[in-house]
Amino acid sequence: MAEAIVTGVLSEGLIPSSKVVVSDPNPIMRSKYVKLNVETHTRNSSAVKDADVILVAVKPQVVDDVLRAVKAAMDPNALVISVVAGQNIKQLQQLLGQDSHIIRTMPNTPAMIGEGTTVWAQSAEVTSAQHELTKQILGSFGIEVFVDDENALDMATALSGSGPAYFFLVAEAMIDTGVHMGFSRTVATKLVQQTMLGSALYMQSEDVHPVELRNNITSPGGTTAAGLYRAEKNGFRAVIADSIWAAYERCLELGSSEPVQRQRPRS
Repeated sequence: MAEAIVTGVLSEGLIPSSKVVVSDPNPIMRSKYVKLNVETHTRNSSAVKDADVILVAVKPQVVDDVLRAVKAAMDPNALVISVVAGQNIKQLQQLLGQDSHIIRTMPNTPAMIGEGTTVWAQSAEVTSAQHELTKQILGSFGIEVFVDDENALDMATALSGSGPAYFFLVAEAMIDTGVHMGFSRTVATKLVQQTMLGSALYMQSEDVHPVELRNNITSPGGTTAAGLYRAEKNGFRAVIADSIWAAYERCLELGSSEPVQRQRPRS
């Protein structure tokens, strides 16, 4: 994810490559950043020295050690943008200082091709200038959605963060069914990929409720109506909703030391 963010920032011209410094212990990853003409280091303390903006993109299990090293070297007024899963603003401030300027984000994997969705929240210490800069940075690799309530990031994790996985599962099922009917896997994949891409772009361009678009291609007694009837009969809609709720509840569990009560409404 860090590579996607750095690439987006550079491609949009928000920050010149000469002002970007990356720290990574992996020489293979460092070589990728070298190709972007940015300075690389193996020590986090060297990378964050004199930085105005610090991007933290590490695994949750190492974040404590990483941020302790960062705190010792960083400007206390620097903006810290975190893409660390399961770490809320309060936890990050406990590691970096109670007055640190924190942005917590939840991006998703389409950011790798500049089509991501990033939901974000900020600590009270973030200035208006830092807020606007964050909008530009996060908008450089897709769309960004700011939320006042940090708790919304748990919902975003389940909906847009995990969303691509649900999408890929549906695509996989459609492709496999196409193969079962007699298409080659290559042709079935091409048909499903373009159908999903075209449908998403069409829904975005029309800006109406999806039910209207669905009704427009569902003729009474037709093939689409037959397929949709079977999907509804087998609980397709409920399975999707239940899956998203399960992801949300799991996200709450990971961020809490206490057992999490069932959140979804009962039917």
